Amino acid sequence: MNTSEWKATGQFFDFEGHPIFYKHQPNADKPTLLLVHGFPTASWDWVKVWEGLSPHFELYAIDMIGFGFSDKPCDFHYSIHRQADLQEYFLGQKKITAYHILAHDYGDTVVQEMLSRQIEGKAEANIKSICYLNGGLFPDLHQPRLIQTLLNSPIGFLISPLINKKIFSRSFSKVFGPDTQPTKIELDEFYHLVDYNNGGRITHKLIGYMKDRKQHKARWENATVNPSIPVRLIDGALDPVSGRHLAEHYLQKVPNPDVIILDNIGHYPQTEAPKETLQYFLGFMGENGFL
Repeated sequence: MNTSEWKATGQFFDFEGHPIFYKHQPNADKPTLLLVHGFPTASWDWVKVWEGLSPHFELYAIDMIGFGFSDKPCDFHYSIHRQADLQEYFLGQKKITAYHILAHDYGDTVVQEMLSRQIEGKAEANIKSICYLNGGLFPDLHQPRLIQTLLNSPIGFLISPLINKKIFSRSFSKVFGPDTQPTKIELDEFYHLVDYNNGGRITHKLIGYMKDRKQHKARWENATVNPSIPVRLIDGALDPVSGRHLAEHYLQKVPNPDVIILDNIGHYPQTEAPKETLQYFLGFMGENGFL
């Protein structure tokens, strides 16, 4: 399914006057699974695992504000907290009171904030389990690409408009494993999600999550180390941003860690190794009695 078909089979809801895209797979009497995408792409990141997840869950995947087919306002205060607000608002609108999470990259950080709220007794819906894919769970270990560093700098607003398809494709490909590189068609689709609705003008605003991670490091790391619910990390080892070094630190830092390392995979396990990602995610859910 390409991005146009993905959009055609999705829906929109309103968040503070902004149209927000989401994809829904109904499945009565099955557990609810919320899929939370990463930077700089969108819910289409889950396309290769969607069909495999569908028999087991009622699925929801949102394009967070500023991403994919959702609104990309210039005057919005993009932050991890606001993206968590959006996710929680959506859950409330759908009257979801208990759910599971599969998250990736930027989405990991959004989920860290959501879990922190739950631990503090401030969440209305109950997270039952979390599976993280590659992401900056420990900001001191995050190794941003050059383009991310530039976007996060004082000249970021000058860099955003310069990121064309060629520059995007070259940088984006470098976070994938050497044997699991995205095809030209996939790169075109990923770029379409970033570029849609003139998204290039706000990329430097979205990258503010790197500062959020440092500012809220202690609180979010505490939620990661002491989650009080079942958590698994599935990590592509060859990811230069949050690969094996992240997984090894997680193993040392988290009590009784549940970690799967995919040795030949990069930053996007759900794209590069969808069968293995499904296998280990469904295994995690089964082992904890949720399936």
